[in-house]
Amino acid sequence: MPEQTKRLSYAEAVNAALRRALEERPETLLFGEDVSAPGGVFGVTKGLRKQFGERVFDTPISESAILGGAVGAAMFGRRPIAEIMWADFSLVALDQLVNQAANVRYISRGRLSAPITVRTQQGSAPGACAQHSQSLEAFFAHVPGLRVCMPTTHQDAYDLLLSAIWCDDPVVVIENGTLYHAGKQEVRLGGDVASVGGSAVRRPGSDVTVLTWGSMQHRVLEAAEALAGRGIEAEVIDARWIRPLDLDAVLASVERTGRLAVVHEAHTTGGAGGEIVAAVAESGVALRCPPVRVGTPPVRIPAAPVLAEAVIPSSA
Repeated sequence: MPEQTKRLSYAEAVNAALRRALEERPETLLFGEDVSAPGGVFGVTKGLRKQFGERVFDTPISESAILGGAVGAAMFGRRPIAEIMWADFSLVALDQLVNQAANVRYISRGRLSAPITVRTQQGSAPGACAQHSQSLEAFFAHVPGLRVCMPTTHQDAYDLLLSAIWCDDPVVVIENGTLYHAGKQEVRLGGDVASVGGSAVRRPGSDVTVLTWGSMQHRVLEAAEALAGRGIEAEVIDARWIRPLDLDAVLASVERTGRLAVVHEAHTTGGAGGEIVAAVAESGVALRCPPVRVGTPPVRIPAAPVLAEAVIPSSA
C-alpha cells in the first residue's frame, strides 16, 4: 500500500488498519457481535461489510464461540480478527485463549499455529459499571504464547493493529473506548508493517522515568507538564507492548534518571506494574530512591462517575 497521510479519529485509524488487512491478506476474516451491518458498537468497523462481503460477519452473543471459532479457522489457514466488545467479556472465553490459542504451536510441535488477533477495549468510562470497566492486560500478559499491546495514539491504533494481524502468534489488542472519537490527528497510512514489540518515548526527561500505557498516558503527560513547572523533568515512556515488554528501553532510561514510576489504570495488586518494578530491581540498575507504582486500588470500579474519579489515578 503506498504511503499517505490522513487526518483521522482513533476509531477511523483502526478502521483503516482493518481495511488494509482485508485488502492485502485474502485469508483475513473479521467477525464479532454487531461488527457487520451495524459497524460495531463504537462504529469502528463501519463500511467493511459492504466492501468485503461475507469475510466480515456478525456472530451470536457467545464469546466462547467467537474465539473458539477463530482458533479453529486459524489452524486451517485463515487469519481471523475477532472483536470482543469489552475486555470484561473475554473472561467468558479464557479457555479458548489460555488453553487453546496460546498452546497450539507448542502442543503441535510447530506444525500448527493460531494467528488470531483479538480486538477489544477496556477501561473506565463515564457511567460504566463494574462489569464494563476493568483493566485486564495483566491477565493476558501472564500467559506464555500470547502477545499483548495497548495502542494509545492514533498512529499506534493503526500501526500496532497491523503488527498484530501480521504476527503468526495470537495477539490481544486492547484499545480504549474513550479514545475512539476524542478528536482527530494526522495518521501515516501504508508502508511496511513493523514486527511486534518496542516502546516509544513520549516526553524526554532527566529526573525520573515514568512508564505507562493505555489511556492513562494522557494523564501522565499532564502530570509531567505540571512537574516541569516545578523544575522536574520526567521522561515518559509508552510501553505500548505489555508482552513482549521493551525492558531494555526502560533500563536505559532508568540508568540515566535513577528513578522509576510505573503508572497504569489497572489495579496495582497483581498488575503488570509490579512485574516491571521487579524486573528493574533484578537488573541491578542503581536507583536513587525506591520505585513507585501508581494504579487503581483493589476495589471494584464504581458506576458513579464521581466515585470512579476518586479511585482511578488522576494527573494530580
